[in-house]
Amino acid sequence: MIKDARLKLGLLSATMLTSTMIATPVLAQEMSENMAADDAGADNMIIVTATRRATTLMETPVNISVVSAEDLERNRIDDVRDLADFTPGLTISDTGPGSTGTIVLRGLNASGSGDGGATYDDALGVYLGEVPLYYDFKLIDIERVETLLGPQGTLYGLGTLAGAIRYIPNRPNTSEVEGEAHGRVYAKSHSDSFGVQIDGMINIPIVQDHVAFRSATGYYFDPGFIDYTTLVKEPGVSLPQPDGPDSITPEGYAANLTREKDLNYERTFTTRNQLLFQTTEDLKLILTYAYQQTKTGGAQSNSAGVLGTGRYENASRFTEPVKRDAHLFSAEINANVADIFDIVATGAYTKVNYHGQSDVTDLLLDLDYDYELFPAFAGYTQSDTSRKQKNAEIRLVSRHGGPFSWVLGGFYNENEYQSDYAERIPNHPWVDPVTNPEALEYVSYVSSKVTEKAIFGEGTFEVTPEWQVTAGARYFKYSSTIAGAAALPVLGDPLSPYDLPVNGGDAGEDGWVWKFNTSYNFTPNLMAYFTYSKGYRIGGPNRVAPCPDNIAPGQQIICALPDELQYGPDTTKNLELGMRAQLFDNMLSFNFNVFQVKWQGIQVNSSTLYGATGITVNGGSAESKGFETSFQFKPTPELSIQGTYSYTDAKLTEDVPGIITIRETPGDYSNRFLQLDALAGDRLPGSAKNTASLGVTYVTPVMDGDIVANWTATYRGNVVSRIGWDRAYGDKIPSYILNRASISYDTERFTVGLFVDNVFDKYAVVSVANDRSRIGVNDGVTVRYYRQAVLNPRTVGLEGRFKF
Repeated sequence: MIKDARLKLGLLSATMLTSTMIATPVLAQEMSENMAADDAGADNMIIVTATRRATTLMETPVNISVVSAEDLERNRIDDVRDLADFTPGLTISDTGPGSTGTIVLRGLNASGSGDGGATYDDALGVYLGEVPLYYDFKLIDIERVETLLGPQGTLYGLGTLAGAIRYIPNRPNTSEVEGEAHGRVYAKSHSDSFGVQIDGMINIPIVQDHVAFRSATGYYFDPGFIDYTTLVKEPGVSLPQPDGPDSITPEGYAANLTREKDLNYERTFTTRNQLLFQTTEDLKLILTYAYQQTKTGGAQSNSAGVLGTGRYENASRFTEPVKRDAHLFSAEINANVADIFDIVATGAYTKVNYHGQSDVTDLLLDLDYDYELFPAFAGYTQSDTSRKQKNAEIRLVSRHGGPFSWVLGGFYNENEYQSDYAERIPNHPWVDPVTNPEALEYVSYVSSKVTEKAIFGEGTFEVTPEWQVTAGARYFKYSSTIAGAAALPVLGDPLSPYDLPVNGGDAGEDGWVWKFNTSYNFTPNLMAYFTYSKGYRIGGPNRVAPCPDNIAPGQQIICALPDELQYGPDTTKNLELGMRAQLFDNMLSFNFNVFQVKWQGIQVNSSTLYGATGITVNGGSAESKGFETSFQFKPTPELSIQGTYSYTDAKLTEDVPGIITIRETPGDYSNRFLQLDALAGDRLPGSAKNTASLGVTYVTPVMDGDIVANWTATYRGNVVSRIGWDRAYGDKIPSYILNRASISYDTERFTVGLFVDNVFDKYAVVSVANDRSRIGVNDGVTVRYYRQAVLNPRTVGLEGRFKF
């Protein structure tokens, strides 16, 4: 081992923040060995593919944040939820393993918060390799993660209204056998179990230089820390509230209730398998199959003290298990055509399944259908959804050299969604056990299909070696169809919604987005850039069953009227000015940019007239503006100090009438709901105005390796839970600071280390479900509808890694 070279690489890769200027050396797979030996400036070495061609970071005039493989390992970044601490402008609320989580880039979000996160979001693109898929695949055997901030509609299209996150996997190596084994064991405060992670990678050349197989597989058990303390022993027989609305006596508890501990655990199995065929470096075929399954027993939320529950206790009457999985099949062809252009063609099929159960008692109490007049009333839901996606893309990327370079391509995506939903109220006296043996209160199904087609292109002209100008455009067209039905078996409707007439509708639209960009390199280590771009998000169907044609005013049903079935596209226009620099012989790396995003026809949360169920509608406009900065300072070869800061001011710029649903008088269930106007100046929910991180890393050689020590503090500013939060009984969720520390001994072959996350066991709320107008007592029954998702508590662990 060349100790000086290793020390230099260790220092570069030890950075805890990974934005544009301070990212570690991200090496294109073919170039990694040569560049690792090169001691040139860091950003001149970093290779990224954000522009759909391999360029160094200093040649890439866009705002891009990069997290290297070494940073993913060292900072224990297991999935997308962990990225926000190290990416300026990105807010992710960790609401537990039951979903991917809610991801917000630059404040471009109009949806209220929840305690369960999101299983799909088309405001940003998440890519595994070349395949768009909104799913939290575990980040094992990943070469790097690129986050592109701001609209990326020209080259990326699908769902890149706010930006894109790209997981770039390590590709099969046809020349040598490689392998890696990794394990982690840890204890978590407020939990009774130990956590375990085991993963590994194997790379096998099958035919030297021509065929290779690479597989990365892992198992994760994360112990839960939320106890469900008020579970009913026998639904519809046991009393959920045996001693009145304020407290529970030991006698009442013993007769009716039970508890289960640590239900927000995570059990995840993940695998990604690649088979590479190549004749030469100029013609490659990569086949990929990835699969991941996650199970959990409950939500990562508390019940805000209802019935005396604590910070890490949930007052649901039923357990709330979730099982979800994703399959991904893809084929990618890369071909060099006479050194004039490359052809990159990708085809993929993905399928995401979700099976969940949740307590529905409080929704029915909130709707005030008088089910609560039966003292043992308790109900739960069962939800099964499936999303199938087929997509294909072909790109032609110039490689002929000269001052002009270009990218041309076409894109196709087909997204099919199926949802089956049921609410059950076991042993309720309104249920006829003969005709309705499953105690179905409400059932529905929704089937939808969205098809998008696009063509796109970008061209770059080097006016001088220092000055380049880029322009691009994309034409898109989409169509959307939805069908479904809803029934109330408790009122005599059929037990299956498929026995009812189908209702639904069709929609569609087309349009253009564009991009203009220019940059100037004042020196090889100082660049300024300017971007003016447009992004878009397609419209689509709301996931609520259509209302029947003969619906009556005030009818008890959850359904969508014809004008509530579909919503249209929205667009963004982005102005951005930025610079990046390396100063004092690469001792200081610095990045700074300012941006303004104008958002038109925004897709915002609203609710149906029947059943007050959440839907998306178009309305109004918004603006997000701010700045992002980051630095890395290396005063000595052994010491590295790194930090980030971002400021995002995102708010409505136009009134939107009647989209904020509240209970007119909180706690008064004698009236129904009131819909308030959203007003210009209302802050957009889900993102922090201020975020920051500051870390210190120290590396010192010891024998044949390095001791690497790090301390990092991260800050998330306050977040509002919904539009108009201050007059609509929402929350301004307080800010918090977290600290993490680690020390490890690294050699070329192995690493062993000790780590602590959330060093001071900070308690903080990250998101809330429902608003405070839903807190109250209905006919003597305490409503438990308001919940708070909370941070993971302190975690202390050991881990080891071995490579060969």
